Amino acid sequence: MKDKVIIIAEAGVNHNGDIKLAKELVYRAKMAGADMIKFQTYKTEELTTIQADLAEYQKKTDTNVRTQYELLKSLELSYDDFSYLKKYSEELGIKFISTAFDFDSIEFLDSIGLETWKIPSGEITNLPYLIKIARLNRSIILSTGMCTLDEVENALTTLKDNGAKDITIMHCTTEYPTPFSDVNLKAMVYLKDIFKTKVGYSDHTRGIEVPIAAVALGASIIEKHFTLDRNMEGPDHISSLEPDEFKCMVESIRNIELALGNSIKKPTETELQNRNIARKSIVAKKFIKKGEVFTEENITVKRPGNGISPMHWFDVLGKVASRDFKEDELIEI
Repeated sequence: MKDKVIIIAEAGVNHNGDIKLAKELVYRAKMAGADMIKFQTYKTEELTTIQADLAEYQKKTDTNVRTQYELLKSLELSYDDFSYLKKYSEELGIKFISTAFDFDSIEFLDSIGLETWKIPSGEITNLPYLIKIARLNRSIILSTGMCTLDEVENALTTLKDNGAKDITIMHCTTEYPTPFSDVNLKAMVYLKDIFKTKVGYSDHTRGIEVPIAAVALGASIIEKHFTLDRNMEGPDHISSLEPDEFKCMVESIRNIELALGNSIKKPTETELQNRNIARKSIVAKKFIKKGEVFTEENITVKRPGNGISPMHWFDVLGKVASRDFKEDELIEI
């Protein structure tokens, strides 16, 4: 049986630096059916310079800060907070993961037993970072937003050369929200064909259509930004799903998983009860006396399909009636 698609609720920094909001995100993600809840763990001083500019989408949503440093500092949770969130997630039965953005945070997350590591698109060209993650010998989810094919190949080679074995490549477009015209889902299929590895899709579009389509195209992991309220202040809320929307996406993905089936073409159990109703048999077109020859003038094809199949039409033509047949009666030979 095909493995179930893993659905990640990307809480990211949608807690707005508030541990109570973060805890509520964990709970609501579990209730919405997510398999994993993901945050972002960093020390602002290790992540960005003081003067680094905001991204364009950040400028549109945050008017009170002028640099990445200011923004990220306002959204930072402590290591103690993340230890608490991991324990709380485990109590609820949802898997906790978090993206580390610096070496100290990698070591911290490793110390609390993180099993799955998400490498974000912005770190895919960070060679020392890739090596450090690879040497942890854990499952890796590699996001590929903003990447050329060569950059994906180089990162994948680096990870494998340093011991990483279980890697899923995530197709991604790093724009918030992503226009549908920029999604290019077929690139996910191409990555799977080229690198012969598992693939997934990290989504930044509005709505739920694209993640569902990604599952139909073979995604084994879906990641979608998750918020309690899309109108909250913060850089990622606008590209996130609220709990009811996320639940709808999860339910739709689970339905698509069932619908995809197993590639074997055969009648289903539910179809078999309809086969005789929908198909046809060879029947008498009019009254036929015993001893008459079956011809195109006295036999025809009609429902139901529990008699001689029309596929045997030419086997029946020319045979002699062994008894009388009333009009519409199933022909026997």
